[in-house]
Amino acid sequence: MDLAGKKILLGVSGSIAAYKAVVLLRSLQKAGASVRVIMTRGASDFVVPLTFEAISHHPVSIENSTNQSWNNHIELSLWADLFVIAPASANLMARMAAGMADDMVTACYLASRAPVCLAPSMDVDMWHHPATKHNIEILRSRSVQIIPVGYGALASGLTGEGRMAEPEEILEFIGRILSPEAQTLAGKKAMVTAGPTKEAIDPVRYISNASTGKMGIAIADALASRGAEVQLILGPVALKPGHPKVNIHPVTTAEEMYQAALQYHERSEISVFCAAVADFRPAEVAREKIKKAGSGLNLKLVKNPDIAFELGRKKKVHQVHIGFALESGAGEAQAREKLEAKNFDLIVLNSLQDAGAGFGTDTNKITFFLKGNKSRKFGLKSKEAVAGDIVDAIESLLKKLKKP
Repeated sequence: MDLAGKKILLGVSGSIAAYKAVVLLRSLQKAGASVRVIMTRGASDFVVPLTFEAISHHPVSIENSTNQSWNNHIELSLWADLFVIAPASANLMARMAAGMADDMVTACYLASRAPVCLAPSMDVDMWHHPATKHNIEILRSRSVQIIPVGYGALASGLTGEGRMAEPEEILEFIGRILSPEAQTLAGKKAMVTAGPTKEAIDPVRYISNASTGKMGIAIADALASRGAEVQLILGPVALKPGHPKVNIHPVTTAEEMYQAALQYHERSEISVFCAAVADFRPAEVAREKIKKAGSGLNLKLVKNPDIAFELGRKKKVHQVHIGFALESGAGEAQAREKLEAKNFDLIVLNSLQDAGAGFGTDTNKITFFLKGNKSRKFGLKSKEAVAGDIVDAIESLLKKLKKP
């Protein structure tokens, strides 16, 4: 990776993962970047500033430091091409989301004109706490990019999500932001369906499922981060994409999703069918709320359009189609069947039998099935990391299309 001439401001907050920031600093330098380091007071309890000064060959700015001028945060913020905070603790993200500027790191964040990305680091329950999730959504809405956390052993002795990404993963993420060649999907148009659909029974009841849209939204963000123009056809969910260049088209029913997909499919080189579309809808929708009467209720259901199947019939040679199969069992036979029947280039299987996979989770455990009886299994990862694996596969498929 070539980061020659790039200027990176590295913020370090108080976390046991602060030692990884030393390795990240060296990796950035080896890639050719010029790096300046700023720290919170808490970070200096884990790694002494002298370590960063010796490696970076520049003074390290810390809150209340006597060797910095009152406007040092302005100078550093204007100097940087990218502001990276690794590790970013739960406390730091909360203060950033609140707009506070009570230390050098938060002051530089408010003054920064450069892109900002965070590598969170905390214990599993802190990572999953609603307050942390809310703060992350606020930061994403302000165009802060979040580097996916890892899954594994934590300093507390627990196992789960919250580990800071490894330095090589952070370096790759940075490269995609700063290197022009990292915009590997620039000029490509993509369509992603995500979330559930709702099929009305009467004015207050409907048929739906537990999809939160997390996986599809993560894929849309990953495609946009690599330069693709993304149209996200999104069912009724509370979540929104973090990347500012994802175009959202909200829908409710399967028919609405189908019509929107028809509109954008023809112009898209990449189509990802991640939505959990209701297979059936009521034949008739009651105008009034259905009252409780008798011992039961009979509903006549009719089939919804199979969006992936119908658009698979229209697929052109320059288009790549990615599908999903969520099964309650192993599901390999069903996934391979869908791969052929719906003209997918790749289908992603996940099973409800696997802990941490499926609806509503922040993680997923998947298997790729490709044409030619090829497959590839992955371990449990965050959905953002899974999205990266899927987009890597999309790039490989696009490259194969170019070959004679």
